[in-house]
Amino acid sequence: MHTSTYNRRDRKDRRYSSTKTSFRRTPVRRGSHQNGRKLSTFDPSHFINTNPIEITEESYTPKHSFADFGLSTRLTKNIAALGIQTPTPIQDQTIPEILKGRDTLGIAETGTGKTAAFLIPLIEKTLKDRTRQTLILVPTRELALQIQEELQKLARAFGFFTTTCVGGVNIQPQIRTLRRPNHFVVGTPGRILDLINRRVFKPEHLTTVVLDEADRMLEMGFVNDMRTILSATPANRETLLFSATMTVAAKKIVNDFMNNPVTISTKKKDVENSIEQNIVSYTHEKKFTTLLSHLARAEFKRVLIFGAMKHSVNKLAIELARNNIKADSIHGNKNHVQRQRALKQFKIGTVRVLVATDVAARGIHIEDVTHVINYDLPNTFEDYIHRIGRTGRGSKRGKALTFVPVR
Repeated sequence: MHTSTYNRRDRKDRRYSSTKTSFRRTPVRRGSHQNGRKLSTFDPSHFINTNPIEITEESYTPKHSFADFGLSTRLTKNIAALGIQTPTPIQDQTIPEILKGRDTLGIAETGTGKTAAFLIPLIEKTLKDRTRQTLILVPTRELALQIQEELQKLARAFGFFTTTCVGGVNIQPQIRTLRRPNHFVVGTPGRILDLINRRVFKPEHLTTVVLDEADRMLEMGFVNDMRTILSATPANRETLLFSATMTVAAKKIVNDFMNNPVTISTKKKDVENSIEQNIVSYTHEKKFTTLLSHLARAEFKRVLIFGAMKHSVNKLAIELARNNIKADSIHGNKNHVQRQRALKQFKIGTVRVLVATDVAARGIHIEDVTHVINYDLPNTFEDYIHRIGRTGRGSKRGKALTFVPVR
């Protein structure tokens, strides 16, 4: 597979709203500010849940094996080489529909194999027709790179051309690789729309558009970008939308841009009811030592800590390292390579604690996070749910702690 990746220095993240021919930067405002910092109005005491619902996972018996889908032998071998033996529920139910060419709406939690659920049938269709072009839209560059990595593995040795188009890195290498026909383009809405406006990326040639984590993209303010991109694609394109929740805005996207979609839902639980949640009271002078006392416990094996500001996140990771806790951080002031290195070290266990801002952690999927700690309060209920949803994924248990100052 021919792919392109970009390791140039990060630029500041930008949020764009679209016009017919150009961009203008629009501020995103939520809540009140004091000295540039958002003041949280979220009250975590409402979500104390020391006895979460015990989920008894029903045993799912797939209706299909991967051999039953009629996939090419080469693709079946690549799937087997990745240790994927039987389809997950979302894969079992969506792969046949996508292979038929139907618009598909998939409702599934993270960690359920939904990326492979759309990649496998799209790879198969591209093997049979190499003139096909697929755009996969995602909310963050981290998720784009994760999908690109999975695509590379599943399509190994197929000779596909793919490009990742995300913000925060030099646009010129992306422009160069888009001058050739690409079978798959994975990107974030702002960067894709920028490339469309430059007439480098031509959406009129697309066969399929995938909206992955659509609810996250809408939460992050990409609704206008998404609608502009979809409006520029052929009316007869295939549209696949995957989301953990179905918001009003997501339903409007479905109604406006999908053609009689089949809806498949494998969602089984509400995050806030199935994760053990509690608060940690602290005084200002003892906040850090309180955190250290929790991290000293053996059960805190892989911990994701959320902070409010880029500089405070970076400082906290440094202070933890000074106290002999293997920690790293991801935030907007780190460049692309640094963020990917930190994520990799956290995934493989080189570091035990990852400190992150909300924006930097959007869309990252890390298995076996035992604890999420809200060291700084989230701003909204949606931010809270996003944060704690990084633990207890799939059928696994998780715990979330939120630091609350003593009044």
